[in-house]
Parts: sequence; C-alpha cells; structure tokens
Amino acid sequence: MNERLMANFTIALEALISNRMRSLLTALGIIFGVAAVIAMLAIGNGTQQELNEQMKLVGVNNVVITPIIEQKEETVNTENAANEKEKFSPGLRLEDAEAIRQIIPNIQKISPEIIFDTYIINNGIRRSAKLVGVEPVYFEIFNFNLSDGKMFNEKQIEQGSAVCIIGKSIKNRFFPTENPIGKRLKVGVQWLEVIGVLEQRLISDQSQSNLGIRDYNMDVYAPLQTVLVRYENRDLITEQMIRTANSSGNDEEEVSTAKAPSNYHQIDRMVLQVDQTELLGAVSDVVSRLLERKHYGVVDYQIEIPELLLKQQRRSNELFNYVLGAIAGISLLVGGIGIMNIMLASVLERIKEIGLRLSLGAKKSDIVYQFMFESVLISITGGVLGIILGITLAYVVSHFANIKTVISLSSIFISFGVAASIGLIFGITPAQRAAKQNPINSLRYE
Repeated sequence: MNERLMANFTIALEALISNRMRSLLTALGIIFGVAAVIAMLAIGNGTQQELNEQMKLVGVNNVVITPIIEQKEETVNTENAANEKEKFSPGLRLEDAEAIRQIIPNIQKISPEIIFDTYIINNGIRRSAKLVGVEPVYFEIFNFNLSDGKMFNEKQIEQGSAVCIIGKSIKNRFFPTENPIGKRLKVGVQWLEVIGVLEQRLISDQSQSNLGIRDYNMDVYAPLQTVLVRYENRDLITEQMIRTANSSGNDEEEVSTAKAPSNYHQIDRMVLQVDQTELLGAVSDVVSRLLERKHYGVVDYQIEIPELLLKQQRRSNELFNYVLGAIAGISLLVGGIGIMNIMLASVLERIKEIGLRLSLGAKKSDIVYQFMFESVLISITGGVLGIILGITLAYVVSHFANIKTVISLSSIFISFGVAASIGLIFGITPAQRAAKQNPINSLRYE
C-alpha cells in the first residue's frame, strides 16, 4: 500500500514539475491568501501589543483631571465683560485633591502634579526639560521603578528639600560616565541634588501623540513641596494679581503692564486611582460634581478615563482585525476555487493519460490519490511561498509605514494548515472525476 502511495506521489510530483508555470499560476491564490493572513494578523498583533503598552503607561483604573487654560479675548461689550468678571474659580488646587480624598470613597490613591517647562544645565551642557513636582504615590500609580538611588523620604517631602529623581535619558546625557547619585544639577534657577534614577521607559511616538504622554525619560522629578516653595506656587496672591484686579478696564496702559497670568491653577494634573474598574464612570461623575461646586460653577477642568478610551480603541481594533482576517480568508477560498478549476481543466487535458494508467492496471483509487497529491502539493507549495511573502510584507510595512507588526507562530501554523486543507478539500472533486473515466473511452478521446 505504501509503495502504491509513493508511486502515485511521484507521478503527481513529476506532473507538477513538467507544468511548472501552470502550477505556479494555480498556487498564486494560495500564496497571496496566506501572505495576506500573516501580514494582516501581524499588523493586528502589533497594534494590540502597542495598546497594552499604552495601558501600562496610563496606569490601571485611573481617572485623570487636567485644568483648562483659556486665553481670554478682548471683550468689546461692557455688559459681557461684567458678566465675565462675576465668574470666578480658584482653579485646580491641592485643596481639591484633599477634598476628593476625604469625601469620595473607592479611591485608592491620589497623585497631584505640578509641571514646569524649564531647562537643565550641567558641565556646560544645557537642555530643555520638564520639572515635575510629585508625591511618592505617583511612582506607584504609573509603575515607575528606580534603577539606582532611593525615593524621597518624609523629611525631604515635608521640608521641600532641594532633591530630585531624574529620568534615564537625563542620566545618559548629563552623566554618561559617572554615577549621578549625590551630584548636583541645575534645574531652572535652582540647584537640586540627584538622589535617584528611574528605569528606562520605552514610549513610541504614537503613544505620545494619541495619549498626550510625554517622554518620561527626560523629566526631572522633585517633591511637590519643593516645587511650590523653591519655584512657583500659582495659588499665592502676588502683587501683579492685585494690580490687575484694581486696574480699570479703560486704562489700557495700566492693564498692559499688569496682565493676569493665563494659568491660575495651582496644579497641572491630578490622577485618581479607583479600586474597581466598573466604578470608573461613577467616580468620575461624582468628582465632576464636587469640583463644579468648589469652582463655583466654572468648568475650568476636564476629566478623562484613559483606560476606557483605550479599551474602546482595543474593541475597534479587534473588530478591524476580524474584518481583515475575513478578507484574507476569502482570498484563500478564492485560491482554493482556482485550484479546483485548474485541476478540473487538467483532468480534461489528461484523459488519455488517465485511460492509459487504468488500462495498465492502475486502480481508481490510484487516480484519486494522484490528483489529490497534485492538489495538496500545489497548496503546500503555495502555503510555504505565502509564509515567506507574508513575513516579508510584515517587515516592509513595519519599516516603511512605521506600523508595529508582531508575527506570531499561531498565524503561520493556522494559515499553512488552512492552505493544506483547501488543497485537500478542493482537490476531491477533480480527483473523483478523473477516477470515473472509462479506460476505453479515455483512450479514444481526442
């Protein structure tokens, strides 16, 4: 039995080799179908992995509150100007964070942040950066780990000590050959002592643009109290604010010399970590009502839930992947139909060959196996070439289109298995038709 199968396999292989061009054209549908499946799934997997990375960056179960800084335009109507002056809001402050902590349940952690655009100077090198005033809970929420040094202690936090933790890129740029721990770094107008270095965080350009995430590796982190005491506290009343409040609206010269600051918010961001995902929406609604009352009806803040936005994006991406997979599957089906049509045409062309084999003692099962082997070999060859083409396409898309692609072994095995199955399924009809030929009529066929 095995010898007969091997003989039928050899005959099928010789038939394909003798008609190489036709075999290749027959396999094109399978080649492009398998390549499409692998490339599409690679793009989908890459997008999914990038969304998971973005989820880590924004944290789990977080509600993000940011202030709205509006540029007030000059008002011609005095009545409208009076109405504008009646609207007052103290802005987003640390008091808001404390009120949320005391009043609203189901909140595990609260992290207020103050962010300043500044510069760093060390050994004659100057570079723009961001100074971020935070509390230690900030690093817990966003899963930041130290690669060297230590975290702020209670004494440094309470006294507003001149200390900082730097990102990995700052360490590589300003301290490339030495340990920065214990060294001093000029951040803006203040000298801060480096007590820690954060681990590298890889952030794609797409994550930065889609989620508004900055490059954490170029940030300098200082205790919140340090930033308020040594840099700026926008919640304090200054002489400039008093002059602006007392200035007359008709006195253009005086107003021009004492303009109110555009950003009156004490803090620039507040992150709330909720203990349960299903409570994110409810907590954000309660927080919105609380802030609206504390800000006297002025909605000068916005509340976002990045995790829900990413999950919605993930669902859309999964649906898109299903559509792409269906399209690729249809191309495989079309390739299988093409194999069946070509094999049926091949049966008509080779009726005399079939009759000759039958007259020499070949069984009908031998004819079936021969044409089945031909169909499966075409599919397997097309599957192998499709895998090579699909992997190549994935790398080309990743390199030139700047789209992350992840090729999985499962997509390769699935597409190859489907290709082989298609050859087997769509080769049955031509094989059975060939086996039903009458040897005498086949030899007389012209």
